[in-house]
Amino acid sequence: MPIYNAPLQDMRFILNDVFKADEFWQATPELAHIDSETVSAILEQMAKFSQDVLLPLNRTGDEEGAKIENGAVSTPKGFKEAFTSYANDGWVGLGADEQWGGQGMPKMVSVMTDEMIFSANPSFMLYPLLSVGACMALNSYASQEQKELYLPKIYSGEWSGTMCLTEPHAGTDLGIIKTKAVPNDDGSYAISGTKIFITGGDHDLTQNIIHLVLAKTPDAPAGSRGISLFIVPKFLVNEDGSLGDRNPVGPGSIEHKMGIKASATCVMNFDAAKGYLVGKENEGLAAMFVMMNYERLSMGIQGIGASEASYQNAAQYATDRLQGRSATGVKSPEKPADSILVHPDVRRMLLKTKAHNEAARAFAMYVAQQLDMTKYSDAETKAKAADRVALLTPIAKAFLTDKAFEACVDSQMVFGGHGYIREWGVEQYVRDVRIAQIYEGTNGVQAQDLIGRKVTKNGGAFVATYLAEIREFAASMKAEWMKVSLLNAVDTLEALTTLVIAASKANADEPNAAAIDYLHVFGLVSYAYMFARIVEAASVKEGAFYQNKVELAKFFVTRILPELDARAKMVQSGSAVIMSFDEGYFTSQS
Repeated sequence: MPIYNAPLQDMRFILNDVFKADEFWQATPELAHIDSETVSAILEQMAKFSQDVLLPLNRTGDEEGAKIENGAVSTPKGFKEAFTSYANDGWVGLGADEQWGGQGMPKMVSVMTDEMIFSANPSFMLYPLLSVGACMALNSYASQEQKELYLPKIYSGEWSGTMCLTEPHAGTDLGIIKTKAVPNDDGSYAISGTKIFITGGDHDLTQNIIHLVLAKTPDAPAGSRGISLFIVPKFLVNEDGSLGDRNPVGPGSIEHKMGIKASATCVMNFDAAKGYLVGKENEGLAAMFVMMNYERLSMGIQGIGASEASYQNAAQYATDRLQGRSATGVKSPEKPADSILVHPDVRRMLLKTKAHNEAARAFAMYVAQQLDMTKYSDAETKAKAADRVALLTPIAKAFLTDKAFEACVDSQMVFGGHGYIREWGVEQYVRDVRIAQIYEGTNGVQAQDLIGRKVTKNGGAFVATYLAEIREFAASMKAEWMKVSLLNAVDTLEALTTLVIAASKANADEPNAAAIDYLHVFGLVSYAYMFARIVEAASVKEGAFYQNKVELAKFFVTRILPELDARAKMVQSGSAVIMSFDEGYFTSQS
């Protein structure tokens, strides 16, 4: 069975030394009750739960999968008991406000507990993840009565939540959804339509499932301006909170997927199901995006989790696997062969993965801190942090998952032929993490969002403030080699930003053609910024743990960051070479 040990020392270093969480919490009145000792205890408990309870269910859940029979979905053996334990221990509401039964922990804490669960069992994590996202949308847009009725039950784990957007003909273009919401005499709506790819659309983990559904009323404007959001419970809820009749909504089937097989991905049919409007008619998309943006950061965390688990297994295998001798002379003469760690290419793959893990973990923490600022700070700080989160969400989702998939494939390659065999478990990491690049808006769509809405639309204003912060940090750095590399990367991104803004005005194809490469340049600059912060924090500490942080940063600067120059040249090449082919070329046999 694959191994996993939560990287608690790395997490504490990022939280306490790099981001100085205690100082931030003490300076924030609503978080002043939180201290590093309490958080450390929380992390230790989650590490134990992830390793002892969730990890053993990961492979068996993959082999058994979610199943549907007579219109009801069941999760794999052990999942219901694990979820009950998870809910009873208060994990669903870890970051929820105390008035709804939560523990009020900041995102800087839950980002680490989420990573551990994603490392141990990503399919399991998706069930509570959707519940938390649904609660966030309701907390932002629902009425007080709706909040009081639904939030405590979902955060307690008695009920769960879903996000119902996609339809067979409408994925990214939600403006053409066909699901209808017809007003009833009692103020509710009759919801009819079909939604696909619904994570946790049905299961046996909770007493009730609260679906958040996008639909259009009969007189709604065309396009995305006519979308409304509705609460559609699996079981209707009485005024006293007890469960009533079954609502005519249910799974028509479950998808047979490449990975995350223990997560029930359902086709959901709504047959005049009773629904309740959230907020105002035709304003549902904004509410749903609260949930979707939360999920997008979570997909980045899913990537970190898979990459960390893959690395741990590959590093252990490379240590144990004896194959060949070192090119510079025998290293283990008492053994029939040296470990494959003597081979530079094996080390290259492991170090690439390790570098991604450390930079991505720091970046996720950085975004988490910005999210905490949007919730707990003064108005001016909230506004600045919200702009920063908007800018970085596509990076957190797309760049982190692109690099995580690369890392999982590299880790699989360390195993050689054994990496392709199920018994070692690493092939599951590759299959499971692949979806993180696809759902919640494909990474191509994230790149378009970055370059379109977050860069060209505001003339690069968001980028300018981010780069200014990085330059300010660099000005105080002591590690000159890291400082120079960081500032050169910043200069490249700044020049590219100017280029793509100008190009977009001349040719509408330019932003899309440049989007993926621009996003990767942005991601590499962000990783360089994170390594700069890591180097500065580690350099004042003693011990091999901290020195290795500095050495890994040097590996990043010399062996990974140069990719930025290649990506920049691709952006500079423009769209003409892509768009010059006739459409018939792609299906022509000649």
